[in-house]
Amino acid sequence: QVQLVESGGGLVQAGGSLRLSCAASGRTFSSNVMGWFRQAPGKEREFVAAISWSGGSTYYADSVKGRFTISRDNAKNTLYLQMNSLKPEDTAVYYCAADRSRYSWVTTTPQGMDYWGKGTLVTVSS
Repeated sequence: QVQLVESGGGLVQAGGSLRLSCAASGRTFSSNVMGWFRQAPGKEREFVAAISWSGGSTYYADSVKGRFTISRDNAKNTLYLQMNSLKPEDTAVYYCAADRSRYSWVTTTPQGMDYWGKGTLVTVSS
């Protein structure tokens, strides 16, 4: 059974940092696109960042570009999101996601992902 389990969320003051992790189990994702999405209360789930299967290409939403960094450790089957200079508008539940297809192009839409974690809450206070 495939599982994606996020960790690292919490409460942080504006300007602070957090590092999210997503541990995958049940299959290896070293050949799959993975990404982070978030959903704030009353809003739709939105793209945050994605990374190619090799880790050589990364993509970011304009709202987080320059502040967030996505990375992966294929040996550990783990995805990361380093979040710096956090703002109150970054408050949301953050979800890890993975594409089922191997060696595919990077997708930035929720519909392009097949596996999802249950999410971890990030709260940024002003």
